[in-house]
Amino acid sequence: MKLLLGCSLIGMCYNEHMKKGLKKIAFILVWMLVIPVFVVGQVSFWQNISPLITVVNASSLGPDQGAISDVNSNISDVKKKLDKTTAALAKDQANLGKIQQSVGVTQKKISTTKAVITDTVVNISRKEQEIKNLNDQIALQQEVLKTFLQQAYYVQSKPTLNVLLSDENFSDLLSGSEHLSTLDGKIVSIISDINLKKSQVDQDKAQLAQAKQQNEQVLGATVATQQGLLADQADTQKSIADKQKSIDKLKKELSQLQGDLSTLLGKSYSAKNIMDAVSFASDKTGVPKGFLIGVLKMETNLGANVGGCTYGEVESGAQASYKAGKLGKTAWATFQSRRDTFKGICKELGIDYQKQKVSCNPKGYTGTGGAMGVAQFMPDTWNAYKSQVASITGNNPPSPWDLGDGVTAMALKLARVPGVTAGKTSAYKTAACAYLGTCYAPYINGILYWADNYKDLLN
Repeated sequence: MKLLLGCSLIGMCYNEHMKKGLKKIAFILVWMLVIPVFVVGQVSFWQNISPLITVVNASSLGPDQGAISDVNSNISDVKKKLDKTTAALAKDQANLGKIQQSVGVTQKKISTTKAVITDTVVNISRKEQEIKNLNDQIALQQEVLKTFLQQAYYVQSKPTLNVLLSDENFSDLLSGSEHLSTLDGKIVSIISDINLKKSQVDQDKAQLAQAKQQNEQVLGATVATQQGLLADQADTQKSIADKQKSIDKLKKELSQLQGDLSTLLGKSYSAKNIMDAVSFASDKTGVPKGFLIGVLKMETNLGANVGGCTYGEVESGAQASYKAGKLGKTAWATFQSRRDTFKGICKELGIDYQKQKVSCNPKGYTGTGGAMGVAQFMPDTWNAYKSQVASITGNNPPSPWDLGDGVTAMALKLARVPGVTAGKTSAYKTAACAYLGTCYAPYINGILYWADNYKDLLN
């Protein structure tokens, strides 16, 4: 019995080891025979990808891995400079806003002060006219008074006897003298009143002149302040223009570096870089990390194969196919439209479009290449997501050859299918079919396998 029991236990252990061994063998066979890696827009696949190596090590890349490190280091430095300059630009722009607000305040004060000075000048002119009118009145009254005084003097200077002996009526003479005396008093009162008014007008005129002088001083000081503000505004605007030029230059330099990095194709990004980009995109869009890694694996082998041809080669090949009648008019028109869009993307990034690496023209069927970066987006598709990518990553303009921008764009496209963010397998299949443009079973199955097992496969 013991012997039989021991044999039974040994048989069970042996069976367990056999099962584990078979699982490992099945795993290897799956990767060797079933799961191909695709480039979007092409239904061809790479036959010789090792099933056991998910991220290519630096020693197996062929070209100098130090070049990648140097380019990445330069990209990091340029991004820091770009961030610093952008922050300085924002500060200058805020300062410019304050200066322009102050200029507006001073301009309003200048306009108000000028209006007050104009009113004061008008009032001074009016007072001067009043003084002239009063002087004319005084002169007229003085002439009238002079006549009456002469007559009064004539009457008063006659001897009493002559008056009595004359033909003149004495009572009339006396009454005339009294009338002159009364009129004389009235004239003196009028002249006194006119002189008082004249004095008041002179005082008003002097006050207006003083106010005018004070307002002119205020105007001069305000104008000087505004001139200083305008000088500061000009300096700040120049500073902003200089910083904007620096930012444009840094963006161009960054794009060139990213282009340099993309030319070192056949090399995979490090696992850490991939996970950082995937985690970021997943957090921002809600697409599960496993699904993103699955699509990334099947599209570009985790960024190792983002295009083996220059766009110039793709363009020449497409044109040759069209002239040979292999490419239809509609397909050629689509390619031309995408080519123009691609030129615009490269121009914005400061990249020579003809030298930029993209996916090659397919050999197994009629079509054109031109898919860009890790997301393998066509130019028109990229433009549809570009603004969203910029708002999420902060890279403006974003680059399809930047790992973070590319994975974010990929996540945005996948997130559009209902159920993807909830992690539903059926939604994964629908999204994968839409992403590839066809429901090719090995492609779909490969994505689902990676979505379920990426943690073990990347370790």
